[in-house]
Amino acid sequence: MPVDKINKPASVFQQTYDVIVIGGGPMGLATAYYNSKRSASTLVLEQFTFFNQQGSSAGVSRQFRIPYPDEYMVKMAEDALPYWAELQTHSQEQLLTTVGTLWFGDPTVQSTEGNIAAAELAMQAQDVPYTSLTVGEIEERYHFKDLPSNYRGLFQADGASIDLLATQRTLYDCNLASPLVTMLDQSPVIGIQQSDQLFMVTTPGGTYVGKKLVIVPGPYINDVINLLDFRIEATYWNMASAYFKKTDPAIQYPTWFVFQQPEGNSGNQFYGFPEVEWNYPDYIRVAPDFVMTPLSDPNQASFVPNPEELAYTSEWVRKHMTGLDPTPHYKSTCLVALSTIAGKEMLIDFAPSYVPNHKNIVMYATGWAAKFVPLLGSILSEMAIDGKSSYDISHFQTGQLYFRSM
Repeated sequence: MPVDKINKPASVFQQTYDVIVIGGGPMGLATAYYNSKRSASTLVLEQFTFFNQQGSSAGVSRQFRIPYPDEYMVKMAEDALPYWAELQTHSQEQLLTTVGTLWFGDPTVQSTEGNIAAAELAMQAQDVPYTSLTVGEIEERYHFKDLPSNYRGLFQADGASIDLLATQRTLYDCNLASPLVTMLDQSPVIGIQQSDQLFMVTTPGGTYVGKKLVIVPGPYINDVINLLDFRIEATYWNMASAYFKKTDPAIQYPTWFVFQQPEGNSGNQFYGFPEVEWNYPDYIRVAPDFVMTPLSDPNQASFVPNPEELAYTSEWVRKHMTGLDPTPHYKSTCLVALSTIAGKEMLIDFAPSYVPNHKNIVMYATGWAAKFVPLLGSILSEMAIDGKSSYDISHFQTGQLYFRSM
């Protein structure tokens, strides 16, 4: 791997970049990729190393799914597919493995993922095909067992398992090959100043000058935008995850999510993945979609899975899944920021108007958005270069109302 584009001494960087991207995870790499397609010189600053396990891109797999309780989110998932297809042309690795999406559980439950009945209505409005399922059909077709009799479900065939690490490698390699993109890791941003409509972005390794900023550091968003005297309201989950060994080699699961009423002081939502050859073959990942103790600051994260959350998961696997040993293996965490603004799962906007040069500062934060990575990269690139997006982002814009000045 050439190193002359990575970790150059600061004295080399005399140019003014068209765009400085703060955050080198999937969103930052995707933004740089689309910037290069628009001939915009771009510097990507990553505070840790590329492909690190300290943010919301930890782990190697994610779910791509169409079901959402909101019609505009169903449309966005469908709209992302051509962007995935284009990105796939740059990789020998399969980025999306189509396995289908199964949603099932108590039809009255509202969770962080939404609601089954609302998702059906949203998909109907967008003419997305799916199959409604009884509890008996869920158990017979998808290897679950002993589910409550009131459970119902839906199956949508376009769901997929995302190889997130391969996605990041593909974007990284495209950027590495572009003369317009420079990538620096171990470069936390410690200062941002402005002069003559330019941004001076300071890291321990030097100060870099750019015309536009795209701020996408995952759960560490406030660490950066605090330097511009504003912040967003969010809570932070140090989410646990584990893998369970298959005892029946013939068993295969789709991507799935179960909607259940909470028990005690815990959540009761779980989700899972199929076996894939690139991620612990012979094991299936199952994880809780809740945390016992949310964090008020991402820097509080221990990166140690909560044993109680894993115990709930293991017990659910034992009770309701067939062909798996309920002993958790390969345990890990993923740190994610979640918006506390009602109806705003993802935040995509320019900086608030009281921030100088705010129209040249683009940010994305919060939510689960791996399924939208290439589409969001295109959106953020357009916002930075053109000052607007051709895609409707009105549902994700925050406006000054939801920002807090420092």
